Amino acid sequence: MTIVSLPQHPVPGNSARPPMSGAAELDWQSSLRHAVRDAAELCRILQLTPSIVDGSNEATGQFPVFVPPHYLSLIERRNADDPLLRQVLPIAAESATIAGFSADPLGENHVHLGHGMLQKYAGRALMVLSGACAVHCRYCFRRHFPYSEAAATPAQWEQTLAQIAADTTLHEVLLSGGDPLMLPDRQLSELTSRLAEIQHLRRLRIHSRLPIVIPQRVTDQLIDLLSASRLVPWFVVHANHPRELDAVTGAALGRLVDAGIPVLNQAVLLRGVNDHVDTLAELCERLVDLRVTPYYLHQLDRVAGAAHFEVPIDEGRLIIRQLQERLPGYAVPRYVQEIPGAASKLPVG
Repeated sequence: MTIVSLPQHPVPGNSARPPMSGAAELDWQSSLRHAVRDAAELCRILQLTPSIVDGSNEATGQFPVFVPPHYLSLIERRNADDPLLRQVLPIAAESATIAGFSADPLGENHVHLGHGMLQKYAGRALMVLSGACAVHCRYCFRRHFPYSEAAATPAQWEQTLAQIAADTTLHEVLLSGGDPLMLPDRQLSELTSRLAEIQHLRRLRIHSRLPIVIPQRVTDQLIDLLSASRLVPWFVVHANHPRELDAVTGAALGRLVDAGIPVLNQAVLLRGVNDHVDTLAELCERLVDLRVTPYYLHQLDRVAGAAHFEVPIDEGRLIIRQLQERLPGYAVPRYVQEIPGAASKLPVG
């Protein structure tokens, strides 16, 4: 099993942590510096007994805790079952070996073309730009991904761009990670400009959780570089629960939409987080009220360490049917599962 270390693009160590009420006033780099990186400290801040993370040392050694101030401010105090907390708090169950769960559940090691480039589907290529994320989601399907070997660092962009330029069947590039928005705007601007020079490319898609967990990352510079590109930008965010979409996050998403950038949301069906029709209906309605399209609801990728999050497919299908009865069609996400080697994500509901 490949063990993920802390991000390939490290963020500076913590200084004195600001009060939770000041989280919205931090810029995005300061938010990274002030992130909680210790399970016991997370429990202390949230007024929880440290015993709830007993036995999680092995899990945190493989996949460290990382929770930025804005996301932390949304978690309910003294509630060990809070659905936002459940996404970021390591527990002993992560260390269990469960049949059918593996370090590479999507077979990405077999579609890695080198220099941080993956190609799973026709017409699209994915660039893994960073091993860093602004939050460590405990169910992450790339929690064991060999970022130190496989991410495309700026020094390797020439090789990656050459690969993309040589394949005229490609029309879209996805920027992923880790999280591509962990790169500063200057580097993103350089990369997007180089991609725009490749004439057979038409679209640029960014997959990022940063606008949800650190909404301050939606800067004027980011919007300008996306709006100015020849490539048509599409933005895919990741929110699993309606409480992740507070007013600050809603305003950040609104800035992208107001700039003419389509914004989609993908969620993962997670036990104890959003495995109830009321929760998902509230999430979907909040998204469409923010002019964000509910895009995908993913069946959990069976990554080692995340078995306790899995919801049976039959339960997921029932929830989707209930959503279809309750919501307009445009507000119901497609329930999909990714199968290694398949030509696309497959509908399961």
